[in-house]
Amino acid sequence: MNHRFFFALKFAICSFDLIENNMAASDKENMPPIYVVSGGKGIAGHTIVETMLIQYPDNKIPVVIEAEVINEKQIAEITDNVLKARGAIVHTMVNRQMRNALIESCLLKGIPQFDLVGGISDYLDQTLDIRPVEQPGLFRLRNIEYFRRVRAIEFTMAHDDGQNAEKIENADIILTGVSRSGKTPLSIYLAMFGWKVANVPLVLGIEPPESLFKVDPNRVFGLNISIVYLIAQRASRILKFNMDSDSDYINRRVVRDELDHALRIFEKGGFTVLNVSNKPIESTANNITTILTDRFGADKWQRDEV
Repeated sequence: MNHRFFFALKFAICSFDLIENNMAASDKENMPPIYVVSGGKGIAGHTIVETMLIQYPDNKIPVVIEAEVINEKQIAEITDNVLKARGAIVHTMVNRQMRNALIESCLLKGIPQFDLVGGISDYLDQTLDIRPVEQPGLFRLRNIEYFRRVRAIEFTMAHDDGQNAEKIENADIILTGVSRSGKTPLSIYLAMFGWKVANVPLVLGIEPPESLFKVDPNRVFGLNISIVYLIAQRASRILKFNMDSDSDYINRRVVRDELDHALRIFEKGGFTVLNVSNKPIESTANNITTILTDRFGADKWQRDEV
């Protein structure tokens, strides 16, 4: 039972070899096509077929992908076309009902068909004693999710601490606030879940970039923090890096002015203000994503997909 998958591949290779040996050289331009039929995008089946065909240099066998086959009407139409073209079918139908319907249609019409998943699916059913979800494209979707997260992290790192501020309109989320309000760790945490984040520091006496006021304010979050908690965070940083303890960095009056300046910027931009004092990153991140989901709809507020 567990060798059916490999038998199917071997049978397919032998069949292609037989087809090529039986065709005259003058007919090679009109070789019967191989149809890759899939409930998903057909990428896996196409890759396997091309992997086999490359073993036959200069072959003229065309490969046709029939993707997203989800009902028996599609199966009937596809098998009719394959029959007219004198072709064969290689399929990766993970849905058992659709797979059986395709096989039955091929048998009725005398179409060669090679099942690349049925054998191993039966084996796994028996071995794991678990019913499969039978959802096409899961492997591809998992890879898309992985690369989406990688791109999000790359974007976030490139837009940390005010970098590339002229391009922050491409971000899903923009964070802004004074130094040590937690912008960078919050940005990285959100990026790990696939959100592209830019963060813009607010410095007393320096105007923030104009781009901060040109983006959709519904995506901008101003991080407010209590003066006591902020000074404690900065004092810890001073000890860690042996900074000047007499600097304005922890001067209460200066820090108060910084926070007031940040609040004026938040109000000017119409940004959503979040108090992050003594709050874990996970809590603030969850708050942000919940707000954005409410505003833009679930899974619809990201700017692009991989």
